[in-house]
Amino acid sequence: MNFTLDSTLGDLLNDPRAKGVVDKYAPGVSTNPMLAMVKGMSLNKLLSLPQAAQLGLTKEKAEAILTEANKLG
Repeated sequence: MNFTLDSTLGDLLNDPRAKGVVDKYAPGVSTNPMLAMVKGMSLNKLLSLPQAAQLGLTKEKAEAILTEANKLG
């Protein structure tokens, strides 16, 4: 499966290899208690939220996660 900015955070976290990449670039995201609220959102939607920037999730970082996760798949 190729991940894109239209993939949901849940899609990434359900794949063990991609989850490791998410944890590498955004430590704590996969264990955040608020995860259930955003798991169904696409990365594009998440990036539009001000909280994403506060947590350091930028479009560049999301693209790096996708690039690395897709190389593993």
